[in-house]
Amino acid sequence: MTKTELIGVIAEKAGLTKKDADIALNAVLASITDALVSGEKVSVVGFGTFEVRDRKEKQVINPQTKQKMTAPASKAPAFKPGQALKNAVNK
Repeated sequence: MTKTELIGVIAEKAGLTKKDADIALNAVLASITDALVSGEKVSVVGFGTFEVRDRKEKQVINPQTKQKMTAPASKAPAFKPGQALKNAVNK
């Protein structure tokens, strides 16, 4: 499902115009992004939890040159699905 298709489904289910659904979806995504950037967890009960996880520095091999390199430590967004979402997907 693309973002445009998701906006259409939100508009239909919520009785909104596509423009209003687009604004609402963008507001939700921006809010989640802002919370993650500031180091907060975002928990949506029944759906899941968004969080930032730290990745350690590690040794990697460049596949083209076969040269060993060091990948720097970084942060990565992560999602852990809630039980209700897991149950819905497994039906």
